[in-house]
Amino acid sequence: MAKACSLPDCGQSLDLEQAARGFAAIGSEPRLAVLLTLVRAGAGGLSVGDIQARVDMPASTLTHHLKFLAAADLIEQRKKGRVILNRAAYDHLEALAGFLMDECCQDAPGGADRASQTNTAIGRTAPSVSPKFRAGASK
Repeated sequence: MAKACSLPDCGQSLDLEQAARGFAAIGSEPRLAVLLTLVRAGAGGLSVGDIQARVDMPASTLTHHLKFLAAADLIEQRKKGRVILNRAAYDHLEALAGFLMDECCQDAPGGADRASQTNTAIGRTAPSVSPKFRAGASK
């Protein structure tokens, strides 16, 4: 089964606006707790009731946090019968982490070499020169 991807192209990095929206969504402890619960649950996801039992949160509050996470593309929701299953959007979460790691050491002496070593150590590849913050760069 192919992994779902909410990005225009799963191989592409996030732009600054997409990254900011993602980081803002996980910027509160309750939303981070909900997201971590879904990450731990795996690809099958969880129903709202299952999440509620694990994070001990009122249903209305949980619904608010789930909507916020979904709007930031950090979770995916699908209806299965009368139940809405929520799952972590793993590709998007990986892209969000990659957004930070792609900037690793870029401005340090030997930055490209250092970035390559760091990314190799964590098992990912990164561009040798990051286009995200170049003067005049656009989305």
